[in-house]
Amino acid sequence: MDIKTASALHRLRLISVPEALSFPALLIFGSLLSRISDIDYLMMPLGALHGLLFLIYAVFLLDVWNKAKWPLKKAGLFFLLAMLPFGGLYGDRLLKREESASVLAARAREAARA
Repeated sequence: MDIKTASALHRLRLISVPEALSFPALLIFGSLLSRISDIDYLMMPLGALHGLLFLIYAVFLLDVWNKAKWPLKKAGLFFLLAMLPFGGLYGDRLLKREESASVLAARAREAARA
């Protein structure tokens, strides 16, 4: 894996956790509080924040899909995980494994050259 692919993968990992936590925050603090109380001022900022994080996640996922040459099934899995509450946390675990495996492979290639 080259440096551009590794950095794209790292960017996707960085955005996956905030995106995964923004959806449940929107559901709990935005929707639930607006229904059971008069606190409805949280819905708009939480919705905008979640929307922005989701769009960034989707762009970073497309970047990783393009650079890492993932199959459509794998990219679809990460997109589906982004749709589920807390699904991005599991996706982050998968990305962490892939990132560490790619670092080990790059180090082995580097050691073989020397």
